[in-house]
Amino acid sequence: MTVSAAPGLPHQRTRLTLALLAFAQFIVAVDYNIVYVALPDIGGDLGFTSQSVQWVVSAYAVAFGGLLLLGGRASDRLGARRIFTVALAIYGLSSLAGGLASTPGLLVAARTVQGIGGALLFPAILKLITTIYEEGTERTQALAVWSVAASGGLAAGALLGGLLTDWFGWESVFYVNVPLTVVALLAVPRLLPPDPPRVRGIKGFDLPGALIATAGVALVVFGLAGGSEAGWTASRTTVSLAVGVVLLVGFVLVEVRTRDPLAPPRLFRHRTLVISMLTVLLLVGSLAGEYYLFTTYLQNVLEFSPLEAGLAFLPLTVISMVGGAVAVTLLTRYGLRTTMSAGMLVGGAGIAAVTAGVSVDGSYVALLPGLVLWGIGGGVAFTAVFVAASAGVAPAEQGVANALASTFQQIGTALGLAVIIAVVAARPHGPASLGATATGVVDALRVGGWVSAAICAAGTVVALALVRTPRAAEQPAAASTSAAAGEPAADSQRQPA
Repeated sequence: MTVSAAPGLPHQRTRLTLALLAFAQFIVAVDYNIVYVALPDIGGDLGFTSQSVQWVVSAYAVAFGGLLLLGGRASDRLGARRIFTVALAIYGLSSLAGGLASTPGLLVAARTVQGIGGALLFPAILKLITTIYEEGTERTQALAVWSVAASGGLAAGALLGGLLTDWFGWESVFYVNVPLTVVALLAVPRLLPPDPPRVRGIKGFDLPGALIATAGVALVVFGLAGGSEAGWTASRTTVSLAVGVVLLVGFVLVEVRTRDPLAPPRLFRHRTLVISMLTVLLLVGSLAGEYYLFTTYLQNVLEFSPLEAGLAFLPLTVISMVGGAVAVTLLTRYGLRTTMSAGMLVGGAGIAAVTAGVSVDGSYVALLPGLVLWGIGGGVAFTAVFVAASAGVAPAEQGVANALASTFQQIGTALGLAVIIAVVAARPHGPASLGATATGVVDALRVGGWVSAAICAAGTVVALALVRTPRAAEQPAAASTSAAAGEPAADSQRQPA
């Protein structure tokens, strides 16, 4: 995979610049998975209860999901390089604080700040990629490298979490981020182009919209993340979800009326962006649920150790990385609609095949054909979704457009996991019941697997709603013409292939 010289950068710096952005995404992805294996040791050392230790994970997820829109707009308004630098610094310092934490409250606070750093960093990375690399094949290649780095980080996080906890203690899963962020920060002045001058007449942020959106998304993620623990009828769950939804409705009303919106309403008339948001919601919803089912099957039925279970994810992750690379060729040859829908269809077929391979006396080998399909389809679809999210969007709004897609990704993760856990918990003698049996566990996991495959299939249908677009190699001219004319970005997507 090659990437041609990006506008404003010498050819020799292009690959190094992309390597830095991919490395930053790798850091975010590593941190997403690395803490899971360390949770038992963290709970024992710091005095968390079995219920409260989940907030080591949930505090990060709530802050990350709630602040993505603000992070995206900050990249648009203040400069992506500037936000990228600040976010890396926040990430490194909060990771150091997490390793030094001596009480549950301090660790949860450090994880919350880490989530803030992630919410700033994630859209800044995408903003830099989508503005440095021209729309079309060049940007598709860059986003494929970004996708591969994300998949690699998830795999590395699962393995590093087990190894570092065993060798150096749970604190090391936080300390490892410190040298990584330092290396990235040292490279910023040399590799990233300066931010363009701020446009006169832009007043700043829509503060009411930012506060309402942050609170609304955070409460929805909070309610979904805590529903399986506290119960779906518990007041904490119902109030969080209800208030979160009300706030998000209020956010829409504020954005329609304000002169300087956080998320410009015209973006919601951009068909390709809206479909990419809905597709990523369903894609990661199905994946999050299936990850839970797969892990439960490996450990509760096949009796894998946590480290063995982590290693069992390696083939899936490597194949997903291959899928991300393959997406470049598919997008160039067949365009967004065909590539995205095909990725969703193949991913759903893979999840269905894994589900069919689950049995009481089953084996890991029986799951491998499904894992291959799941990995290829998921890797292709994930890359295509973010290519779609940036397609035709003006450079000044790339940050918020990618943040919208990323916000739906976070909500989809929480929603998908909540739905699958609820389905599994409802089955008699399943893994959540006191009288769990091997047959009951397998039955519950199979039902959950079919639901997860159905969610992915629904994403295929949504992706097919895309207008048939020019192939990726043909899109830059159309997008440039639209931008030069000052037309909405969606207009460049309406030409037939």
